[in-house]
Amino acid sequence: MTTHVHDGVDTAEAELRAAEADEGAALTMRLLASLTPALELLTVELGLRHGIYASIDQAGAVTSAELSAQTGITERQLREWLDQQAIAGILLADSGEPRRYRLPGAFRPVLLDPTSPLHGAGLAEMFAGIAETFDDVAATFPHGGAVRYADFGPAVRHGLETIYRPGYTHALPLWMEALPDITARLEAGGTILDAGCGTGWSSVALAQRFPRARVIGVDLDEASIDEARRHAAASGVGDRVSFACLDATDAGAISRVVDGEVALVTVFLALHDMRDPRRGLAALSSTLEPGGAILIGDAQVSDEFVAPGTDTDRMFSAFSVLHCLPATLAEGGGHAHGTVLRAPSVIAWGRDVGLAHARQLPIEHPAWSFYRLNA
Repeated sequence: MTTHVHDGVDTAEAELRAAEADEGAALTMRLLASLTPALELLTVELGLRHGIYASIDQAGAVTSAELSAQTGITERQLREWLDQQAIAGILLADSGEPRRYRLPGAFRPVLLDPTSPLHGAGLAEMFAGIAETFDDVAATFPHGGAVRYADFGPAVRHGLETIYRPGYTHALPLWMEALPDITARLEAGGTILDAGCGTGWSSVALAQRFPRARVIGVDLDEASIDEARRHAAASGVGDRVSFACLDATDAGAISRVVDGEVALVTVFLALHDMRDPRRGLAALSSTLEPGGAILIGDAQVSDEFVAPGTDTDRMFSAFSVLHCLPATLAEGGGHAHGTVLRAPSVIAWGRDVGLAHARQLPIEHPAWSFYRLNA
């Protein structure tokens, strides 16, 4: 760049400052653009928590006064929320006074059907749970950063459940097609160990896919395990699915609940949450029968650090700071990895514990990468 001096001003420096100002303004506008969807997620969660969408869907078209009488919620609050939802394009508002509001049919599965592949309500619940716990994360951030998973509360637990359940319900059979030999075994019977099972919908889906198999779900969170048992019973698979609250990195604890060998271990978006993922893989692999395999589904991120990153890199990195890393640190000891789990790490950990045939699988998913590990 050629430098010119005019009236004592270095034009090259002025151009640099102008470019920096443009970049700063662009970041300000990006932050501003992020505010609207963040706020709208919370308004969606407000409607979900109070059953307002379901009430509107039941009524078909309703005024704020009618909805207030139906739900017992104050009319003035409802009217503000209804207008906001219409402005956001989530509800339809008829012309005239009083306004009547409707939930578009296309949005019903998104907000009200937890098994639909389109269901997205869990995103709002998860975001609300992260927001509710932000003060705890911020307070612990300077000195250790540990916040127990249980302290993130039911919103995060149920948000995760709601986000993942449609995939387990509809896509899990397709995932299993990438493991034809294991599928053939399980169709004849056998045992599956579902590590980090959360509230149990992955375990339920596995039992439904393989009606002759036994499924054992394990998780470190007691509240999740309690709900998992209820979900399995309500789904009619309680006789073939059992659950235990334990640390999946503890080989001794796992051996006591497995009582034998397993054909398949599944770890869905849970490996990165283990306090020592390498130790976890060693513990889980010790349960495998000859020819058995571990199927991992975890964060779909770049294979190496890239900055700026992709949208999924950004999402999982933010989740790591605000949730996954604090929860893992609270487990104590080991290697707290965080949400950003790159493929080379998974492959290397597998090989470190004797799973030399670790490889990434060609399973399509918008946010997960899948891996098969076996000896």
